[in-house]
Amino acid sequence: MKASSSRRRFLTSTAALAGTSALASTFPLVAHAASLGAPMIGASERERPGLPSGIQIGDVSDGRAIVWGRSDRLARMVVEYDTSDTFRNARRLMGPYATEETGFTSRVDLSNLPAGQTVFVRVGYVDPHHHRIVGESQLGHFRTAPILQGNRPLRFHWSGDNAGQGWGINTEFGGMKIYEAMRSRNPDFFIHSGDTIYADGPILPQVTAENGRIWKNLVTEEVSKVAETLNEFRGRHAYNLMDVNCRKFCAEVPQIWQWDDHEVTNNYSAAKDLSTDTRYQVKDVALLAARGQQAFLEFAPMRFYKQKEASRLYRKISYGPLLDVFVIDMRSYRGPNSANRQTVESDATAFLGNEQLDWLATELLASGATWKVIAADMPIGLHVPDGKDAQGNDRWEAIANGDDGAAAGRELEIARLLKSIRTVKNVVWLTADVHYCAAHYYDPANAKFSDFSGFWEFVAGPMNAGSFGPNKLDMTFGPSVVFQQGPSVQAASPFAGFQFFGEVNIDPQTKAFSVDLINLEGVSQFRKTLEPQQG
Repeated sequence: MKASSSRRRFLTSTAALAGTSALASTFPLVAHAASLGAPMIGASERERPGLPSGIQIGDVSDGRAIVWGRSDRLARMVVEYDTSDTFRNARRLMGPYATEETGFTSRVDLSNLPAGQTVFVRVGYVDPHHHRIVGESQLGHFRTAPILQGNRPLRFHWSGDNAGQGWGINTEFGGMKIYEAMRSRNPDFFIHSGDTIYADGPILPQVTAENGRIWKNLVTEEVSKVAETLNEFRGRHAYNLMDVNCRKFCAEVPQIWQWDDHEVTNNYSAAKDLSTDTRYQVKDVALLAARGQQAFLEFAPMRFYKQKEASRLYRKISYGPLLDVFVIDMRSYRGPNSANRQTVESDATAFLGNEQLDWLATELLASGATWKVIAADMPIGLHVPDGKDAQGNDRWEAIANGDDGAAAGRELEIARLLKSIRTVKNVVWLTADVHYCAAHYYDPANAKFSDFSGFWEFVAGPMNAGSFGPNKLDMTFGPSVVFQQGPSVQAASPFAGFQFFGEVNIDPQTKAFSVDLINLEGVSQFRKTLEPQQG
């Protein structure tokens, strides 16, 4: 069969790697065409670099894709890729060194990939001193951003909240089963909406679940206590990748990662105080945040850009004419958690921060995609409490402040955003965080602040964690509960089945945007189809 023009270009072009970033010294992406070569005869398994965490694919967009791996020692990454699983016309790339400085993680940024095709990858590591000592290799594959043709819908998933509340990898249960439930539905990509780990939640060998059932965890030294050292934070991420379902999923489904609080510690902000938490020897929240964020950046299969801010997470992922995904960061720029009732914007009310908010509004207004998804790590209108402040007032972790009146506190910033994008059509918010699934419609006709266009917010999760909720809604932006499903017993284990992911299918012909909220067994609990608005 004659190769398509895009495939011919793929086979004949030089596949350059994105060269540098603000993190280039830490996460180098330099690569050269090379061959893995034949393995050295007589080299023992102990001499060969291993792949203890498998591979991951991430940030697929505009003919590019991140390929991530982790070695078990100092070694050099090698990536082969082709549009055929035979690898007969493969490009072979010598990637960066995996060093102790990056927890032995490394990544390459493939470019000039053909649109709408399956790309097969083979990843391994070679000894830096003896290039004939070649380690095990891992196969993977993914689809690039699609060409708008045919009847196949663009399909993607989202969820969050993994290995939380002490519910880790239970092999008797089948491991982290939600990964296989998602993988079997063959999505184009997955948005991880945050709480990728629970650094503040020790995982013990056994936990008693509801009805007295015993949950048996796989345990490592790093997850047996709260994470304080850099290696303990790294160990949390490596733990998730010990799960067979997770590793299989990561090798086949491109991911888009964002973070929330549990990558560091629960509800952390400038107001966080660990002085009375006896689990922590390290009381400096800023130091814990630096270590937790470094581990996240090492393990996230994401692209680093040439930018003044080395660890910036907010970004746009374009996925053809049907979809732009706007990944936002609701953690890094916030003011301290407070009673959240301020009447004037200031540093104390910041949530996205001015620079990110201006970027988001500008990019949304400029987007030519039919659908604009805002991937948020926290919901807009749900009550997410954070205990009491020094005066005994309710303190709030998210945007809502428990007052159904005019916008105040962090709501002021969101009101400014919603007003600035009120002319943008087909904006949908997707989020997680609250450990149950829901569908909310925000209607300006029912809102105290009403200078915006109505929009939908869909909530999914948890993936493999305790189930909670449902939470109350703050009426400032006029939300209504169209659907919600949570446990009858708070902190329910995965045994109870209240683990959820969301699925979106965009029809390439009608451009309809269909959302399903799906449980651990792959059964849809709710469906909503949105028709695109014109203009």
